[in-house]
Amino acid sequence: MVMRYYGNKEGLFAAASEFDLRMPDVAELAELGALPGRHVGAVLVEHFLDRWEGDEVLTALLRVGVTNAAGAERIQTIFREQLGPVAAGVSPDPAEAPMRAALVASQILGMAMARYVLRLPPAVEMTRQEVIDWLAPTVQRYLTAERP
Repeated sequence: MVMRYYGNKEGLFAAASEFDLRMPDVAELAELGALPGRHVGAVLVEHFLDRWEGDEVLTALLRVGVTNAAGAERIQTIFREQLGPVAAGVSPDPAEAPMRAALVASQILGMAMARYVLRLPPAVEMTRQEVIDWLAPTVQRYLTAERP
């Protein structure tokens, strides 16, 4: 039955798995003055590092997502539903939130692939702070900068 409905075990895993990225409510924090908008990029990069380092299931889903259509669809849904609202909350134009969330995902998933799946030595050897320092300005720009 697994093969019939899901193609393989990885497809079943992706379909059955619920993933909560536990995204911080960045927009609310910014409104309350607890988080200046200019720090959203750093907060998100640090949050994602915490999630990747604290939950091997996310790494497994990433592995499945690059080899299985059901896994890729699951990752798309997770990022659309959980990162999309954060992007909409801080973007100068909420209509651009899906595009901006996709750009953020490209950075987050790219680093996750390099650091936690492929384990590229330069990516693994970077300290958490170095990863934050390098990625945060790009994530920040993707979320809050005026459209080029």
